[in-house]
This record gives sequence, C-alpha cells and structure tokens, in this order.
Amino acid sequence: MGRRLRIGIDTGGTFTDVVALDEDTGEIVTTKTPSTPSDPAEGFLTAVAKVSAAPEGADGGDGPADQEGATVTGLSHGTTVATNRLLEDRIEDLGFITTEGFGFVLEIARQSVPDGYGNSYFWVKPPRIVPVHRVRTVGGRLDHTGAELWPFDEEGAAEAARWFRDEGIGAIGVCFLHSYADPSHELAMREVLRREHPGAVVSLSCEVLREYREYERSVTTLVDAAVKPVMSRYLSRIAGQAPGRLHVMKSNGGVLSAEEVAHQPITTVLSGPAAGALGAAFVAARTGRGSAVTLDGGGTSTDVAVILDGEPTLTTEGSIGRHPVKIPMIDIVTVGAGGGSVAWVSPEGTLKVGPRSAGADPGPLCYGRPGGEPAVTDAHAVLGRIPPHLLGGEIPLDVDAARTGLAALAERLGLTLERTATGILEISAWNQANAIRQITVKRGLDVRDYPLVAFGGSGPLLACRLLDVLGLPAAVIPENPGNLSAFGLLTVDVKNDYVRTRVMRDTELDLAAVAEAFTGLEGEAAAALEREGFAPERRRFVRTADLRYYGQAFEVRVPAPTGEVSEAFRTEVVRRFHDAHEALYGYCYRDDAARHPVEWVNYRVSGIGPLDRPQLKERPPGDKDPGRARTGTREVHFGDGWAPTPVYERERLAPGDVIEGPAVVQEFGSTLPLHPGFRAEMDGFGNLVVTRA
Repeated sequence: MGRRLRIGIDTGGTFTDVVALDEDTGEIVTTKTPSTPSDPAEGFLTAVAKVSAAPEGADGGDGPADQEGATVTGLSHGTTVATNRLLEDRIEDLGFITTEGFGFVLEIARQSVPDGYGNSYFWVKPPRIVPVHRVRTVGGRLDHTGAELWPFDEEGAAEAARWFRDEGIGAIGVCFLHSYADPSHELAMREVLRREHPGAVVSLSCEVLREYREYERSVTTLVDAAVKPVMSRYLSRIAGQAPGRLHVMKSNGGVLSAEEVAHQPITTVLSGPAAGALGAAFVAARTGRGSAVTLDGGGTSTDVAVILDGEPTLTTEGSIGRHPVKIPMIDIVTVGAGGGSVAWVSPEGTLKVGPRSAGADPGPLCYGRPGGEPAVTDAHAVLGRIPPHLLGGEIPLDVDAARTGLAALAERLGLTLERTATGILEISAWNQANAIRQITVKRGLDVRDYPLVAFGGSGPLLACRLLDVLGLPAAVIPENPGNLSAFGLLTVDVKNDYVRTRVMRDTELDLAAVAEAFTGLEGEAAAALEREGFAPERRRFVRTADLRYYGQAFEVRVPAPTGEVSEAFRTEVVRRFHDAHEALYGYCYRDDAARHPVEWVNYRVSGIGPLDRPQLKERPPGDKDPGRARTGTREVHFGDGWAPTPVYERERLAPGDVIEGPAVVQEFGSTLPLHPGFRAEMDGFGNLVVTRA
C-alpha cells in the first residue's frame, strides 16, 4: 500500500520550503528548493515533485521516484504572490468607482503623518493607489442606517463603465458610501459593469470589507481588485497541475480552497508569515509554553508575532507597504533583516544593514553569482558561524568571495574584517530586537515574560544575541526550523471572517438588532463552510465584537459568548471590554458609565472547519552524551577572537542532551551558533531550548 501524504509548501523570497506528512505513519519529510520569483508557479510545482519523490523518512532527500506509491491527500500553500505585487507597487490598469461628491476620498485619506507632525513640513504625500484621473463617481446615496436618500443613477453608472472599457482599465474597485449597511447600490453597479464592460475584474466593498470608515474600506477593496487578476492566473495554473485538493493560507490564520480564495485574494496578503506564526504556536503549545514571541528569519526579511494562550494575536489595523488593509490578519511586524539583507555604507560613512535584500538571485556574495552584494549571510560565513554549504551540500558557499567583499567594505569603514562582519550581525540583531519591542512593549506586554521561538533559515542565527539584548528567558529552536512555516500549513483549519457595522450606545442597545447581525453572519459562514464540504456538526462559529468609549475613534475587540443574545450577553461583553481596555491602556471607565458610556461598533463571526492536525510523538530520552553528534571542530569568531569550536549535527542529538557554548549546531535547513555563556538542551519533541548557562 502506497504512502498517503499531506503536503505544506511555503514560498519565500529565497527558498520554497516543503513538508510532507505521512498520514499513516506520522513520519515527516522536509526539503527546500530555490524560489523562482520570475515564475512562482514553477518553484511550487518543482517543490511538489521533489517531496513526492523523496524516500520515506528522508529529510531534504532527492531519493528514487516514489510517485506510483504516493497519494497526495491534501496540499496547503502559503504564497507571497499578492504581497510582492503590493510591496513592489506593480499596480496597473486599476480604476475606482465611488459615490458622487466623494471622488477625492483617496486623496484626502487620513490626516496622520508618518513619524509625527514634526515631519509634516517635509513629508511628501505618496501617490494614491488609484490616481484621481482614474476615479469615476456615480449618483445615489444611502445614510448610515442603509436608508436610501436618493436612488442609484444607472445612466451615470453605465457612462462610468463605458469610460473604463474605452480606456482599457480592466480591474475596478467599487466603494459607495454606507454600502456596509445596504449593498444594493454596489450590487447594481456590478450588474452595469457586467453589461457594459464584461471583461472587467470587479471588487465590491460590501463583499471585501462590510465595515465602516470609507477610506480604509476603499483602499482595501482596491487592493483586492489589484491582486485579483494575477492571483487568479497563479491559482488556476498550480491548482490545475497540483495533486490533491489545494488549500491556500490566509492572513487570518486559516486556509481556504483555491477556488474560494480566487474570489477574495486580498485575504492572502500575509499568507506566508501567518503560517510561520501558527507553526510556532503549535510547537510552543506542545512544549508547555502557551505564550511566546515568534521570529521567522528568512532570506529577505524577518517576521515577528506574539502568541497569547496558544493563539497568535490578530489585528484589523494592518498594512501592506503603504496601503492600509483592514481585513483580519495575524498581527505581524516585518523588518528588512534577513539573511540576504545588504550591508552598505551611508553617505555619512556609517555602516547600515537592509532593508534592501540581495534576494535569491544574485544573492549574497557567498553564492558566487555575478552581481552579488555583501549581506548578512556573508558575515556569518566569514566568521565561521555557518557551514561552507547550505541545504546539506546542495548550495556550496564561496567563503573567499564573501571575505573579499567584506574586506573591501571594512577598508571603507576603517575597520578590521572581523569587526565589520560582527558589526553587520549586531545591527541585524538590533533591527530584529526593535521589531520584537514594537509588537510587545507597544501593545502593553513585557517582552521579558515571553520565550522566543526562532525559526526560518536565518531565525536561529542571532537567537543568543536576542536573549541578551531583550532579556528573554529562553529561545526555542524547533526541529527543522527552516521548514516550520511549511509545517504550520498542516496545523491550521479552514477559516472565514465576516463583519457588520452598526454603531449603538450600550445604554440604548437593541439586542434584537445585535442578534440579527450575529445570526446573519453565522448564516454566511455556514454557507461558506458548506461549500468547503463541512457537515453542520463539524462547523464552529466564533463571535467577537468591537467596542469603544463614546468619543473614541478606535475600538477594542473582545470575544462574545455563543448562544442567546440577552441582557446577560450584553453585560458579559461590556465587562470583557473594560478588562481589555484596562490591560491595553492602563485605565478603564467601568464605574463611570454616565460620563463615559460604551459604544458597540462592529459585530464579527469567524466560521471554522477543523482539519486533522499532525500528532507529534514524544521521543524517549537518550544517554545524555552529545558527543555522538559531534562531527569535528572549526575556527569560529564570536566577537572575542577566533577559537576552535565544536560542531554538532542536530539529527544525531537525543532528548536530554545538553551542549555548552561555544558550539555550532548544524542541520539541513538552518544553523544555531551557540555563543559562549549559553547552553542548549534538546527536549522530548526534538526542540533545542537555549538559555544562559
């Protein structure tokens, strides 16, 4: 009987990571292939073929083809296609239709200025996602309750549709004022576009984000329209050639079938980083750590997130590049501090690292390709902290080329080669530390209370330094850390989010209206789960509500109980809001409802369809002698000079083994340089737990 495989594939900027789970034996096979930015589908299909052909029990193998015996029962994919489209500002042929009199909603935007109002004299407003000459307005108006003030102007709508058709603009976003309360005008606009401009790809705000605040709703809708054509082409290509049913990772921490995602591509804008955070949450929970800080170090950037009580924190205040995106997404801070981040000298003569990356091609100098630039990976290679080859020998490193390039950089700075390389790593570590502070301290969390889960190809490389800089209690390096994002794709459920806005004072709350909102949202969620093949008894619904104090401009989201919407329901939600507000901001008005009444704003439902998750097997302890894993020594520089340093192969370590620094622990997809004064112990699940000695 052949193998039955569930495969997770995470496409990054440098490598495509793959994990295959044998559903019968629980064995896990991991491998990597170089990403193909010019044609992401090529890298995806190569990864599927490679892992399907790997022999049983292999990690990173290219074993004999086993296609006849392997059946792919499921395929989950984290993609950066939509993200890269936005970050690189490759937005063309995009138009916008909005309510008459509001054609400048994108130009007005919000009054906030980056870096504070002291910067307002120098700040130049960036280009809008749609220039004003590609905006058309249509008559018709609703109020905030959804009542029609004057009717939809079908003749004006047809004129706007014909203008876009004649101009060759094929992607259009539609956002009418207050369409979150009544979508009828937007639905009528779509029918006009189908008739007058049938080739257009259309996104409606009532389907993308049924929530108030017209500027954010407009931009979110336009982002969806901008990435819809390229995502549709990409998904249709890989879904047509991929074995098994294809699920795509969403930014909210769930997956959805490729057919459904093609209709809501904006939900994938943080697809890859979300999978890593979920994989880290799975690992942390299995090791008894319900809360942690996660660090996903890749070739281009580093993504950090926070896990609280086993779940990554969520936000609707995210952005991709310069575009605010209000869809629910895992709260992730990204910093340009990956293995490929370029080291350069500023006009003032100071050393800088990132955010620009050398990418997968040409890559760092040690890749030995023409056009390479000195990068973080070169500094690790020159200091001996990584082996002279990557991926088990698949990618040899030209350490001499890295040394030559960094020597030239050192000469410009007036420093030694070692001091320059150490400085590059120190700057990169502080860049990562600042990102961690941003997602913890700025959200009212004490970073010293949380262990670090470091993964990704470059994630463990600076783990020891981050423990020092931030005062973290420990760092957990999962097994196969370079493939944890791909593994995370196998640990998630199908999930869709739905929202409605209706602003009401708590003292005047219409419980029937709240019940109607939640019932309607749960009906939409149930219909989506039915399309995904989930029977009624397997569907789960999670309610949340956004509340604020009267006069505030932003809300705090809190869980809402299931069941009947009653006076007890209202009391419990308000209590949770007071508690959450106090935890976030240090105060609340629990006992002053007369002067500071509570307002209910948004009502949300997440529809969840559970998928089977991997079962990690705890290993028996070894003999506590890590010497069996030692493969030799090499000269390594940890900041205090060169010293012969023992090198260990991680796959030979057993639970209970303890390694004292200085040391280097190597494996197929990553490396852990263990600095002097630190120790690493392997736990029963194969994780290395790093602490100060």
